[in-house]
Amino acid sequence: MRRTVFTKDHEAFRATIRAFVAEEVVPHYADWERQGHVPRDLYRKLGALGVFGFNVPEEFGGAGVTDLTYLTVLREECGRAGVVLGAESVHTCLVLPYLLEFGSEDQKRRWLPGFLSGEIMTAIAMTEPGTGSDLAGIATRARLSDDGTHYVLSGAKTFITGGARANLVLVVCRTTPYDPDDRRAGLSILCVKTDSEGFAVGRKLDKIGLRAQDTAELSFADVRVPVENLLGEEGAAFSYLTHNLVVERLGAAVGAYANAAGAMGLTREYVREREVSGTPVAAFQNTKFVLAECAAEVEAAQCLVDRALLAHAAGGLTPADAARAKLFCTETAGRVIDKCLQLHGEHGYLRESPIARLYADTRVNRIYAGTSEVMKTIIAKDLGL
Repeated sequence: MRRTVFTKDHEAFRATIRAFVAEEVVPHYADWERQGHVPRDLYRKLGALGVFGFNVPEEFGGAGVTDLTYLTVLREECGRAGVVLGAESVHTCLVLPYLLEFGSEDQKRRWLPGFLSGEIMTAIAMTEPGTGSDLAGIATRARLSDDGTHYVLSGAKTFITGGARANLVLVVCRTTPYDPDDRRAGLSILCVKTDSEGFAVGRKLDKIGLRAQDTAELSFADVRVPVENLLGEEGAAFSYLTHNLVVERLGAAVGAYANAAGAMGLTREYVREREVSGTPVAAFQNTKFVLAECAAEVEAAQCLVDRALLAHAAGGLTPADAARAKLFCTETAGRVIDKCLQLHGEHGYLRESPIARLYADTRVNRIYAGTSEVMKTIIAKDLGL
């Protein structure tokens, strides 16, 4: 079906990114996976291409785009090659909305120039070892100093993507005592510079997939954070986190769909080239039927993503609709990529294979930004059930 969400400018950007990925990413990707992160210079190159600035207002040096269409092109091109650009997606899709929506003018002027260039890389720290996805149970604490000039932050976080190599981490912490009658109250977001005394990166987590994207444990031992680094209002963090879930879940849906589409492209090429007993794998009826099924599912996911992108651009993407998009696209990607790997045979099981990377990388989409089970609960509630 003809898509209407992209313009000639989007397609020009697509050509630029496709060439960049082929020249600057793919030849080095195996090394990056082995070392567990991408080189810092990659972020500077992405900054030079304008990747970090699409959604940043022009007054701060960005392009002033108010939708996610350019980032969707980026996801599609990464899916096409079976790669991820380190913690770029956290930087642009998770952290940036918080800075733009809740950051003060002073904070934006301090951090956005470096954010755009890739000199300042960011992460967001919510999950804790003992709380998992229960944000209301966060135990990391920050107390205001007697003179009111800074907070003293103590605690630990885990599963923090980009945390090992970030310069600035948005830390969700408790700034007032825990109230069992209102568990969501008293949470705040502090922007912590990673060169602060008492900040430490702990264990680097060894994940099934996304191996070129660093994920780590972080600890805070009486870290002094200036009051000027409080994001938004004290005690309002839970509402901020809820507010940004729509964009986060739309981003997960886009990434899952893009990986499924990438898997389809890789598999079509493979089955045409691969022969069994002198016959191309593409010639077998089973191959044709499997890829026909996958093509229909990917097309449906694409339509849902495009509709969600347009709704978001118009300010009308609801939490329930974002949940629908995330649930459908992430579950579809899981099915499609599994079928595509099967058609690759033993070659699909090699870690060096792009289809194997997509298989492993996509699995987490059904977990983060709210599990599939949580999405079903949100949708059911929207149905009045």
